[in-house]
Amino acid sequence: MNVIQKIEQEQLKEDVTDFNVGDSVKVHTLVREGGKERVQIFAGLVIAKRGSSVNAAFTVRKISYGEGVERVFQLHSPRISKIEVTNRGKVRRAKLHYLRGRVGKRALQVKSSDRR
Repeated sequence: MNVIQKIEQEQLKEDVTDFNVGDSVKVHTLVREGGKERVQIFAGLVIAKRGSSVNAAFTVRKISYGEGVERVFQLHSPRISKIEVTNRGKVRRAKLHYLRGRVGKRALQVKSSDRR
């Protein structure tokens, strides 16, 4: 095994939640303010996943006060304490960047796998 691969294996998290593009998630992140540390939740729709191994990242989009907010998270970051899947989505695309052009309810509209 390569030395770099060995170091990367040590950095990987074991308890990563399985989720896909189109799922609604709540990402629990550790935020440091002053000397205190607290958990902040960023809830939204996963619009993209990229990379593999230690470099894996995903983009979450939400609408906040009528304005679209996107945030990119590193999957194996120590700042992420937990990823909760609130709703599974059924999509036909690997990247949902087309949602950026949508406004209102249509911006959050992804077919849920629960409906048929």
